[in-house]
Amino acid sequence: MNLAPQVETAEISDADLDFISGGQAGPGTAANLGLGVHAEQGALGVHAEAGNVGITAGAGASVSPGGLAVDGVLAVTQY
Repeated sequence: MNLAPQVETAEISDADLDFISGGQAGPGTAANLGLGVHAEQGALGVHAEAGNVGITAGAGASVSPGGLAVDGVLAVTQY
């Protein structure tokens, strides 16, 4: 008797997989657009994607008895 759980699997075409996963940017493909914002006390971040390029920017600040600390980041990624 086999007590291992059984999982049904299905085949998926490359075109369907590209549609689900965001696909590849290039001639003849639609641009994939996305925007995300993250905010919390003392920090703010933004991430945007268009096609195969992602841009992430963020800034943070904190105050302590020792002084003020401020930092920032900007990253550009090509997928």
